[in-house]
Parts: sequence; C-alpha cells; structure tokens
Amino acid sequence: MTTDLKTRFGPAALITGASDGIGRAFAEALAAQGFDLVLVARREAVLQALARDLADRHGVTVDAIAGDLSVPGTVADILERTARTPVGLLVASAGFGSIGPFLSQDAASEAGMVDVNCRSVVELTHGLATRMARTGKGGVVLLSSIAAFSGAPYAATYTATKGFVQCFAEGIAVELRPLGISVLAVAPGPVGSGFAARAGMHVARAETPETVARVALAALHRGGTVRPGFLAKLLGWLLVATPRWGRVRIMAQIKKGEIAKAKA
Repeated sequence: MTTDLKTRFGPAALITGASDGIGRAFAEALAAQGFDLVLVARREAVLQALARDLADRHGVTVDAIAGDLSVPGTVADILERTARTPVGLLVASAGFGSIGPFLSQDAASEAGMVDVNCRSVVELTHGLATRMARTGKGGVVLLSSIAAFSGAPYAATYTATKGFVQCFAEGIAVELRPLGISVLAVAPGPVGSGFAARAGMHVARAETPETVARVALAALHRGGTVRPGFLAKLLGWLLVATPRWGRVRIMAQIKKGEIAKAKA
C-alpha cells in the first residue's frame, strides 16, 4: 500500500485545511507513507508546528503556506510557490459551513464560503492537474459531503457548495482519467472536527477524521465517490431511495435537530 500510493501519486502531496480535522488526518497518513508535503491553512503558528512535527517524526520535507482561500490571489500565490514542487496528489480539504436560517447569516461570510468551498477548489485543481497531466500521473481528492445530494434548509449555502464539489469531481474524473489522473469525491457524514465547531453544529455519532482519510486513500486508485463510515453509507442509501423533495424535508429535520442540540 505504502509503495503503491507514493509511486502512483507521489512524491509530494498538497493538502488544504491541513491544520485541523480531516486535512490534518490526511497529512498524518501521507507523511507516514513517505510523502513530502505542502500544507495550507489559515493559522500559521499551528501549521508551522505541525510541519515541524511531521518532518521530525517521518523524515519527510514539509512546507507550510499560511493563507486564506477566501481571499482572491491566494491560490495563485500557492501555485507560484509550488511551481518547482513535484506535487502528484491534491487533497482539497479546506472548507467551512454555517447552520441556521439563511437570512440570519452574514452575507459576506456566506459568499466567502462559496469562495473557499468552490472557487479555490476549481483554481487549485486546474493548476495542479495541469502539471500532473504533463507527467501522466496524479490524484485529486475533493471533500464533498453526504449533504451534497440534496438541498438542506438551514444549511442552504453549505449544501449547495458541496453539491458543486460533488458534480465537479464527477465531471472532471471522466476527463482526467485518460491523462493518468484519478479523481475521488469523499462524501462523509458527520465528522468530529473543528469544522463542526466553526459551523455551530452539535455532532452526534460522528466519524473520526482518521477514518475518513484512511478510507479515502484506500479508494483513491479507483476514483469515483466514497462514503466513509457506516452513518454516511446509511444516510446515502436512505437519500437515494427518497424523492428529491422528500430529501429536502429530511435534511430540514436533521438541521433543526442540530440547531436544537447546539442551543441545549
């Protein structure tokens, strides 16, 4: 597994949202398998500490780039700074959400969510996959969500961004596979991470970030969509079997429950 992953998708991986949660779990897993890393996140002190720790423990090269993906020009800066780095794997894990009535949310924050969850994903994927295509190999891991398959009242912007990521991954997967690039959409259910705290969500029966990373890396070679964890699979089956209007109502009840638990 170790040799196959690094040979197929190495020698370096770029991970966004690397300072916490799923992104950090990917960083730990890939460093353990000998990948050199480029870590991207907003919190520079946390990111630098993680980079030093991974480099010391695993003997790999780790570069840290602090940046806010909602700010125009950040992705261009990342691509410029990694121009000479042989990145063969992109893990676009950065993202955030909100929960509550749409009209009660800050409009600038909701627009920033679209920038982070969608625009930066497109820009990074285009820039790095263009380089991968020249070498004839590579991998792209995009963080979708079990919520990507339906609109969700009280989390309308977030679920819309994840629906975009899911459709984007499905579309480019067909285009990029003949070029030697595998694209995987990862659609977990609730995950215990800093993401939930930022969104103001109370997460029950959450999957661990480590499980999400492990399942995703095991599925990367075949691409497609993977739903890590039992709850993600169960919710996926239930939603597929329900008409779209019904899915929206189910999601409304789920989000209302999360809001109530957060206030309790």
